[in-house]
Amino acid sequence: MAGGVWAAALICVFVPGWSWWMVIACVTAAVLAVVVAHRQGARIRRAGAGGLSVLLFAAMAAAALTAALASPARDEAAGWSGRVAEVSATVTSSASIGQDGKLWFDAQTMSVGIRGDPVAVSVPVRIGVEPGEGFDLGADVRVVGQVQATDAGERAALIVFSTEAEVVRRAAGVFDIAAGARQAFIDRSTRLPEPGAGLLPGLAVGDTRAVTQTLNDDMRTTGLSHLTAVSGANCAIVVGAVFWLTALCGGGRMLRVILAAIALSGFVVLVTPEPSVIRASVMAGVAMLTVLLGRPSAGAGMLALCAVIILLADPWLAATPGFALSVVASGALILLAPPLSRGLTRWMPAPVALAIAVPLAAQLACGPIIALFAEQQSLIGVAANLIAAPAAPVATVIGLLGCLAAPLPPLADVLTASAWLPAAWIATTAATAAELPVAELILPAGIGSALLVLLVSGSVALILLRLRTSSGDAPIRWLSPVRRVASAVVIVVVSLGGAQVLLTGPLATATSPDGWAIAACDVGQGDAVLVRSVGEVALIDTGPDPELLDACLRSLGVEHIDLLVLSHFDLDHVGGAAAVIGRVDTVLHGPPAEPPDERLLQELVAGGARLSSAEAGDRGVLGSTDWRVLWPLRSSSAFPAGNDASVVMDFAGGEVPRSLFLGDLSAEPQRMLLRSVRLGTYSVVKVAHHGSADQDPGLYDSVDPTIAIFSAGVDNDYGHPRQDTLDLLTATGAHVLRTDTQGRILVGIREEELQVWTERSP
Repeated sequence: MAGGVWAAALICVFVPGWSWWMVIACVTAAVLAVVVAHRQGARIRRAGAGGLSVLLFAAMAAAALTAALASPARDEAAGWSGRVAEVSATVTSSASIGQDGKLWFDAQTMSVGIRGDPVAVSVPVRIGVEPGEGFDLGADVRVVGQVQATDAGERAALIVFSTEAEVVRRAAGVFDIAAGARQAFIDRSTRLPEPGAGLLPGLAVGDTRAVTQTLNDDMRTTGLSHLTAVSGANCAIVVGAVFWLTALCGGGRMLRVILAAIALSGFVVLVTPEPSVIRASVMAGVAMLTVLLGRPSAGAGMLALCAVIILLADPWLAATPGFALSVVASGALILLAPPLSRGLTRWMPAPVALAIAVPLAAQLACGPIIALFAEQQSLIGVAANLIAAPAAPVATVIGLLGCLAAPLPPLADVLTASAWLPAAWIATTAATAAELPVAELILPAGIGSALLVLLVSGSVALILLRLRTSSGDAPIRWLSPVRRVASAVVIVVVSLGGAQVLLTGPLATATSPDGWAIAACDVGQGDAVLVRSVGEVALIDTGPDPELLDACLRSLGVEHIDLLVLSHFDLDHVGGAAAVIGRVDTVLHGPPAEPPDERLLQELVAGGARLSSAEAGDRGVLGSTDWRVLWPLRSSSAFPAGNDASVVMDFAGGEVPRSLFLGDLSAEPQRMLLRSVRLGTYSVVKVAHHGSADQDPGLYDSVDPTIAIFSAGVDNDYGHPRQDTLDLLTATGAHVLRTDTQGRILVGIREEELQVWTERSP
């Protein structure tokens, strides 16, 4: 039933036009099920198949009906997409700081329209405002800004990028009390030292605004991200603590259930009862209750029932990764952890086996879902959870007590400080474990990766678990050959993974030919090009990602950079600079434009580099190769800092092919470059601006390249390289090479002929 309702909800939210047809089809199917059950007689009724079918189709019809009834309002709201509108709404979630620095929260609209002429409409929206006070759950707000409709399947019907925002009515009643207690606890927590201060509010009350991006990335890498915000784990800790305390005081089972329900309800109000929190509390409550009652089979049924109820109330949750992860993780705790624990007792004591089985079951079950929408698969999640997770209940419980003790400041200070220590332990564990060389595996998100992870996870589970039959622990006949197949799968995957680790680590240079002189690293949408001569290396730009650049440098055996050229300071050209700080002798850079540009240069200086501002006419030697700067022109203010003031340089002589690197120059400065500098022809040209359409054909006709390198990312938002530019370079007779389709590109000279090696075929 849960699967059927989930499928119906997914269809209706992704294809809203089918909602009413789904209602009609399911109601018709339910009626037919009743008729068939009546005609088949007692046999069908004894099996319960007729009643189950009716319930299934009725539940699917109800989910479809909920989606169908919500569609008109969502369609009306979508009509404002792309326009500036005034939105009045009630905040329905806690707020968090986005990567753009804005405060983001969910809300339910009361009206949308032009200023002074609102139209009543009620849909869920996502609103971004400048950070401020009062945007708490239950507050009424008015915002004016750009409105954008979301894609099908998104729970929020609109996203509002506000330019004006005000709190019309602050949160009242219990929500106001909860907001005050929560803010007081956050203020106390953030006065404590790092690590741990920013994480503590997330562990205790679900507020992640103080969690740094670095720590957030480390928590995700190590599989600890479920601790940084309110999840099933937090809710389970509250339920478990109340169960334990009540039992310690001699309370019976009924009293434990009642008090746990009250405590969980209070916790939900304190951390804001947004959909994700309610979902987590329901799932965690059911899972903990069934485990503590020793009824895992009943737990599976209750979990499915809860999933159905949640989807009937809000079908759009069916398309959210959080809902899927909550259901699957809770199901793994109920169904998979016990047989895994029994299986692990073959090699270790039962308490240790249970401690390992719980995070292992969650990771094996959630891995395929994570692979659908995220590229990272944590390889140390089980170990990190074993080390850090025992501190989570302490931080959560003591932190909650510190929050509730806000009317007694001295007691609140003591409790908050006490909760800081386990929070610091978790943060330190995440930061340390994330630095391990095999902390995570990068896979392209999608169905293919999900199926691969499912195959591996299923194989591991089959090898480890011990199933019970009706005869107890008697062997299951079919399990032995299946385990042999699973073992073969795991052996193959581990062997391939080990080979990959060796080839990207100690044996990284074994994948690269010795004769390369120019290397275009595959760093996604950005530039990172190496030139090597007699053991000396120049790096032109660093790409957007330090990890991608570092992987490329390791694969080529490059440990030191003699000359780092920063053509300009856009993120896709300098974002990976952290990978080479402390490894650079000289930095040749274009004109900085913003304070962050100056800070980056100072970080490079602190790492031991010397700075030199690049201007046309600058020259130097790299090994046996001469280099010169062709652009920007000395003391020219015709083009501002940025793309059109990119450092353009060429290399010639020795074993390096005569090569030209054009940065991100557009057509106009390309024409000016052609008029002001005698260029000649080049064997290799790095095409300007990743192959954008803004190119000067005359420049490429003049330099007549033998090889044209396009450095661009797969499926980038700009459409680089543009087909017109590819055709332009092909028309000159150049051999076109692309990092987006061919990966890393190496060029060298062998017996006076150009040699090319690519990572993969286009």
